[in-house]
Amino acid sequence: MDIDRFRVRPHDRRAIERHAPDHTGPFKSKSAALDHRQKGLEKLEEMQGRLYARDRYALLLIFQGMDAAGKDHAIKHVMSGVDPQGTEVHSFKQPSAEELDHDFLWRTTKALPQRGRIGIFNRSYYEEVLVVRVHKELLDAQKLPEKCVTRHIWDERFDDIKAFERHLWRSGTIIRKFFLNVSKGEQRRRFLERLDDPAKNWKFSSGDLVEREHWKDYHAAYADALANTSRHHAPWYVIPADHKWFAQALISDIIADALEHLDLRTPKLDAAKRRDLAKARRMLKTQR
Repeated sequence: MDIDRFRVRPHDRRAIERHAPDHTGPFKSKSAALDHRQKGLEKLEEMQGRLYARDRYALLLIFQGMDAAGKDHAIKHVMSGVDPQGTEVHSFKQPSAEELDHDFLWRTTKALPQRGRIGIFNRSYYEEVLVVRVHKELLDAQKLPEKCVTRHIWDERFDDIKAFERHLWRSGTIIRKFFLNVSKGEQRRRFLERLDDPAKNWKFSSGDLVEREHWKDYHAAYADALANTSRHHAPWYVIPADHKWFAQALISDIIADALEHLDLRTPKLDAAKRRDLAKARRMLKTQR
């Protein structure tokens, strides 16, 4: 699949509009997309082992989107083929009192993946230029000094995020960011499904409808955030998300592509390690 067409170019505020949320790419059916996804998962499983063995890089995957965009579903299915011991998923909800007493990057920094591992953020520090931007009262709750809250605060936060992600990249953390672009009509259908199915009632919150009223404000905030923070070392991808099976296939391709461009050769053994292995082999051969 041509993943590059879904990558957000720097300063492109119309990136979200370039592909309809119900876009299905080259796939004529759900089964074709799922077959493609399965092949991607097999490739991802093999490369995850090499990522761990190489112990030089970490991979950070960031998922953002409106409520019911399918973030949980995408994470569950796309990462189903990897070793859970090498993967950590962190969901960031409303910040705690302790988190509000720190800078806005503090709580996510603590959860960054270590070398050889894959870290997944279900929402992230980008909430600070999305939900906080839409709901200005949340900014007041952060108790920032008055001189720090200027009319340029969102541009300043974009600069902070870009500097942070550049630092991570220079330290060996590979970043891929996904905006799951669901249509308003499909979101409505998924909300009704949650209400109609008792097994899914727990997924619905009345706050979801409140946020839905701010649809245009959120899309404007997303357009600005993606345009200002998508860079070659930490690109955003707009994922058409009305069809979950297409979103999964596309995301798996993007992750596999990110790993394929790394030097994940099996580490060479030094002389001491080779002697240890030879000694272990001799000992095992003498045992019954």
